[in-house]
Amino acid sequence: MAYNCILNRIEDGVSVITFNRPEKLCAMNAEMMGETTDAIDKAVADENVRCILLTGTGRGFCSGQDLNDRIQAEDGQKRDLGVTLDQGYNRFARKIHTLRMPMVVAVNGIAAGAGASIALLGDIVVAAKSASFMQAFVRIGLVPDCGGTYALPRLAGRARALGMTLLGDPIDAETAADWGLIWKIAEDDALLDDSMEIAKRLAAGPTKSYALIRQAIRAADTNSFDEQLDFEMQCQRAAGYTDDHAEGVQAFLDKRDAEFKGR
Repeated sequence: MAYNCILNRIEDGVSVITFNRPEKLCAMNAEMMGETTDAIDKAVADENVRCILLTGTGRGFCSGQDLNDRIQAEDGQKRDLGVTLDQGYNRFARKIHTLRMPMVVAVNGIAAGAGASIALLGDIVVAAKSASFMQAFVRIGLVPDCGGTYALPRLAGRARALGMTLLGDPIDAETAADWGLIWKIAEDDALLDDSMEIAKRLAAGPTKSYALIRQAIRAADTNSFDEQLDFEMQCQRAAGYTDDHAEGVQAFLDKRDAEFKGR
C-alpha cells in the first residue's frame, strides 16, 4: 500500500510512523487514519518489529480532525458523529490500546483535539519544548473523543481534566510534564533522536513482559488491592514461562547483558 499522508520505515526493530500533512498541521482525515492503521497492522504482523514510534512533520503532531473531511453527509444532512467515531477513531484507539508492543509518541508541535488524545494513547510520550496540547472540542461544540476523557483524568486528575476540556485552552510542554501527561521534554532539534533512542531500547527488550506490564498498570485503575495482587500473580506466571525470562536469568548468572528476542 502506497502512502500519501504518512511516512513509514523500519529501523532496528522500530516501526516509525510519521503523520505527513504539514500544510494542514497534520490534521487527521480518513485517508491518514486508514494509512496509519495499515502501518500499525503491518508492524503488529512483523515479528521483527517490537516497538512503534509515532510522530508528525512540520509544526504539528496532529491538529485534530480535518473538518473539511466531514462537514456534511452526501445528502446535505448533518453527519452522525457517533457513526464516525464507531467506524473510525474508536477502532483506531482500541487498536493502539491493545498493541502487543509498546508505543512511543514524539510530539513535535501542536497536539489538538483528537491529536492530543492520540498522543496520550502512547506508553511513553516525549514532547518537544515547543509542543503544546489542547482539547479544543468545546470550541466547536463537541466532546473530547479518541480516549481523551479516559486518559486525561487518569493522568492529570479530574480538576485539570475538566479545566482543560471545558475551557479549551492550550498548555505547553512544561505544564504537560508537571501534570504527568508526558514522560519528558526534549529540545526541538533533539526530539526525534531522543525518542528513537527510547524506542530502540524498548525494541531490544522483553516484548511479552512489556505487554503484561501495560495490562497490569491499566488494571490498577479499577482493581481493588486484592484484585490487583491476583492480577500481578497471573501476569508474573505468564512472564515466567517466556524465553526472555529464562534469558534474563541466565544473563544475570553469566554476568552479561541479556539478549531478549521478544518471545
